[in-house]
Amino acid sequence: MKDSLRIGLAFVGLVVGGGFASGQEMMQFFTSFGLYSLFGILLATVGFAFLGMNLAQIGYRLSTTSHKEVVHFLSGRTIGTVFDIFITIFLFCITVAMFAGTASAFRQVLGFDPVIGSAFMVIITVLTLMLNIKSIINVIALAIPYLVGLMLIISVFSILTTDLSLAEQTIIAEQQRSAAPNWLMGALLYVSYNIASGVAMMTVIGSTATSKRKAGWGGIFGGLILGVLILLVNIALFAKIDVVAGKDMPIVEIAFNLHPILGILMSFALLAMIYSTSVGMMYSFIVRFISPKDKIYRPTVIFFGILGFLASFIGFTTLVGQVYSLMGYLGFAIIVAVLITWANKRN
Repeated sequence: MKDSLRIGLAFVGLVVGGGFASGQEMMQFFTSFGLYSLFGILLATVGFAFLGMNLAQIGYRLSTTSHKEVVHFLSGRTIGTVFDIFITIFLFCITVAMFAGTASAFRQVLGFDPVIGSAFMVIITVLTLMLNIKSIINVIALAIPYLVGLMLIISVFSILTTDLSLAEQTIIAEQQRSAAPNWLMGALLYVSYNIASGVAMMTVIGSTATSKRKAGWGGIFGGLILGVLILLVNIALFAKIDVVAGKDMPIVEIAFNLHPILGILMSFALLAMIYSTSVGMMYSFIVRFISPKDKIYRPTVIFFGILGFLASFIGFTTLVGQVYSLMGYLGFAIIVAVLITWANKRN
């Protein structure tokens, strides 16, 4: 049970990055569809639980340290090589986006120079990657209970202090920017995008389980926890939609609106989520090329940390924005491959 929960929390830590904790992803993929967002959340929860279970079990079965073996297992050497190239590129892009996101958070929330923010995230990410894989997974999982508790508080207070009727909330919510044409596609794209970015580390996490059963339950727990978090964020955004409409960091806005101390706590949660994603993505990227046991592993971590720091200030995040849509399509292909593998196993 403890092993499965550790795996589940680490899975959540990978998915719940800066965009999630800020509320921006939830606004565009779920809340903007009004009450239909509840159907989207249910679909996303089932999708994350099912795919998390299968990916964790595949990771355990292959005892993998990189996503390369996994995509070759799922789709063959030729197509798997294409998947491998795209996933590897995406992993570095997301890492850079997390460094750039920290720079923005330090400037907007704390009023610090963005260079300090990016350097801070690079340093703690690099230092964390010097640990062994189980310690890294524990670090990624550490902040999730804190975030769940904080989101529960924010959601309850948002409901109790809302000034709008349900009909008014729905009207304003449906006027917000959406990442998809409808709730069904919104939920599918959200799951797809996160599976594409998380498949590497999720299989590595699964390989650390003590049994295939525990690996599978870890994926299921992760999916269910994600569903609860998405629901809590969605409730908060919906209840305070008049406050957060058009805001870049809606959940942080709600937190400060409720109480300054709550806003500060939420800002720390935002940084913690950016950190967990940064660690998971950068580790997955580096172990694609070099084993953690290799002598040049640590110098390589430092090198790519410096490269990511520089990239976060030369417009690299623009590239990230352009490749995110490609990640969604890649995620659909990976989901289909997982479904085929699951069906063949059942037969």
